[in-house]
Amino acid sequence: MKIAIFGTWYVGLVTGTCLAEVWHDVVCVDIDQQKIDDLKKWIIPIFEPGLEELVKKNYANGRLKFSTDAKQSIEFWDAIFSAVGTPPDKNHRADLRFVKQVATTFSQHTKSYKIFINKSTVPVGTWAECIKIISENLDSSLFDIVSNPEFLREWTAVKDFMVPDRIVCGLNSDKAKKVMEQIYAPFTRNYCPLIFSDIASAEIAKYAANAFLATKLSFINEIANFSEKSWGNIWDIVKIIWSDKRIWNKFLHAGIGYGWSCFPKDVAALIETGKDFDYDFEIIKATELINKKQKTRVVEKLQKHIPDLNWKKITLWGLSYKPKTDDTRDAPSIDVIKKLLDLWVSEIACHDPEAMKHMKKMFSTEKKVKFYDNSYDATQDSDALLILTEWDEFRWADIEKIKNNLAQNIVIDGRNIWNKTDMLESWFVYEAIWY
Repeated sequence: MKIAIFGTWYVGLVTGTCLAEVWHDVVCVDIDQQKIDDLKKWIIPIFEPGLEELVKKNYANGRLKFSTDAKQSIEFWDAIFSAVGTPPDKNHRADLRFVKQVATTFSQHTKSYKIFINKSTVPVGTWAECIKIISENLDSSLFDIVSNPEFLREWTAVKDFMVPDRIVCGLNSDKAKKVMEQIYAPFTRNYCPLIFSDIASAEIAKYAANAFLATKLSFINEIANFSEKSWGNIWDIVKIIWSDKRIWNKFLHAGIGYGWSCFPKDVAALIETGKDFDYDFEIIKATELINKKQKTRVVEKLQKHIPDLNWKKITLWGLSYKPKTDDTRDAPSIDVIKKLLDLWVSEIACHDPEAMKHMKKMFSTEKKVKFYDNSYDATQDSDALLILTEWDEFRWADIEKIKNNLAQNIVIDGRNIWNKTDMLESWFVYEAIWY
């Protein structure tokens, strides 16, 4: 099929590239001319393993194109995906202006029947707003709306798209259903479930999935904090819990809380959407509050050993919200840096393999926040090392080198990557989240 994807960030670029990989003819559309020019030169705007190779391959064979021409991309393509961002506004609601812009553009340039497929994460009822916008310029017989939420994880986004757990399509038209079956035929041939629902249910399902996963993370962090006070070991507790087939082991890793764009913004947006329907999400509000507190748990642990952090140098290893991505949106490292600045440390020495460029922009005016290209250089004469992201290079770091560099042998492991016994035998003051 001929498919146009509006938006060339995580969701749009991964979706377009992977659909081209299964032999659809795809054009990725963006209003940013520089971004389109860069993509034609294979300059990828995001760090996502495996994506660059697929972009090069499918652009070279002609199945993947990049354009700023919205009119042509709509007129001559069969299905139009909206994969633009829905960032939180000042009230924590999803900002739908980009989705609405795509809907308006779709309505202005559609001349024959097409489907408008919303891939962006949007609150329930967005489909009705899009229908209203499109209907201002277009007869209802010329279009159908489909909600097709994405369930991609950064770092494994390509794999998640190519080998999905399920594909969800919310629609109310047999004609649109046939188009979606055709688009996703290469995946259903490999027995991937293609789940059809009404549009509202599909819109709710994305938020529900993220809120549930976020709740699991906040739940296990709360149990970890309790077990620390009551002489339990959260690792043993987790093994006992996940042996229950009803629960399983995913998202039961204690740590310093979740970051990323999706969990924080989707949890907050779901809470705000509840207000529109006079519904109070009590459990999900508690999830959000627990996560907010968990992000600075490493600083609380540090203050047990250095109560007064005034004029101390503290090293942070890891700035991205998880390894193998450069994404720092709502990363715990942001809260940790702000907390340490409030406590008047002399220097916050930061290192991350990929995410420093984003954090440099965020803290460009803070002279105390410094960035080091080498992880060991960041530990030189530091009073403590805080591990905030579980990059592999940190897992296999030279412990003796770290000990020789630190002014005080204090390590607060917010991601539980090292063995407590080994660290204590090496004469470190060592604390993790789960003991």
